[in-house]
Amino acid sequence: MITLKLKELNKEIRPIVKELLEIKNDHAIPRLLKISINMGVGASAVKDKKQADLAKEELRNIAGQEPVICYSTKSISNFGLREGMPIGVKVTLRGDKMWQFLERLIYIALPQINDFRGFNKKQFDGHGNFTFGLKEQTMFNEVNFNTNSQLRGMDITICTSATNDKAGEVFLTKLNLPFIS
Repeated sequence: MITLKLKELNKEIRPIVKELLEIKNDHAIPRLLKISINMGVGASAVKDKKQADLAKEELRNIAGQEPVICYSTKSISNFGLREGMPIGVKVTLRGDKMWQFLERLIYIALPQINDFRGFNKKQFDGHGNFTFGLKEQTMFNEVNFNTNSQLRGMDITICTSATNDKAGEVFLTKLNLPFIS
C-alpha cells in the first residue's frame, strides 16, 4: 500500500501557503483539483490499430486507472487519417489516485530524466494550472520497455483551485514540484 505523503504534506502546507499569499479565507487557499494525462498515438495508429490499445495499456499502468481512447472527428487526407480512427488516449485522476500519481511523478519519474533541472514557470496558463510535456513514458517504472513497441510522449496538466499563476506556483512549489528559479 502506497502511503500518501504528499496528501499529508498538503495538510501541513495549507497554513504556510495561506500566510505566504496573505489569504484571509481558508476556502480560498489553493488545492489540487485533478491531474489530466493525454498521450497521442500519432501516425502509427493509422497503420496499426493495435497501437492505440498498447498506448491505453501503458497509460493504465502509469495512472492506475482505465483511460479513454480518443477518436478523430475529421478526416485529414494528408495524414491518411479518417474520421473515427483512434488518435490518442486520456485519463483524469482525482482523489487518492491523483495523489499517488503526483508522488510517483515527483519522487520517482522526474529524477530519472537526464539533465532535468526543473520546470519553467512560464508553463502556467494564467489561472494557476500547470501543464508540461514528457518526451517518453519509459521513466515510469510501470512501463515495461521490453514489450513496448515505440516511445510515446504525454502531456500532463495539474489543475489547482488557484486563481492566478503566483498562487499556483507557491502551492505547487510547497508540494515539492521542482521549478527553475
